[in-house]
Amino acid sequence: MVVEGEKAPDFELVGSDGKKHALKEFRGKTLVLYFYPKDDTPGCTTEAKNFNKKLDEVRALGAEVVGVSKDDTKSHEKFCNKYALNFLLLSDPDSSMIKSYGAYGDRGIFGMGTLRKTYIIDKNGKISKIFEKVKPDKHDTEVLDFLKTL
Repeated sequence: MVVEGEKAPDFELVGSDGKKHALKEFRGKTLVLYFYPKDDTPGCTTEAKNFNKKLDEVRALGAEVVGVSKDDTKSHEKFCNKYALNFLLLSDPDSSMIKSYGAYGDRGIFGMGTLRKTYIIDKNGKISKIFEKVKPDKHDTEVLDFLKTL
């Protein structure tokens, strides 16, 4: 389980752009790394669209948004195209990265799976904030407010 102030677990996953991505490529920027259960479902769509609306503000603060789910890259590509999402989605089909961040667990009636959590990773690769039990409709504002304090 990761905690605030700790070094973020490394990863190397394929993104919605078809390329491999690792944590090290985000050094020098603040990374908003959010985990979500499934592409094109109501809550996940709301969260993604809201992040997309605030993307210019997030980037103006020197941060980048990246989403992670166990959906494959084809699903991510369709999701990005359908909603004109302008940020990267990473595919973690075996949930190894999801589990390494502690974003896997009991989802109640939905069983075990990806939990809706967000990690703010600072420019040096340390976790500066963990948002647990995220509410998709207001989370973009909550993250933006936190980024403004950095």
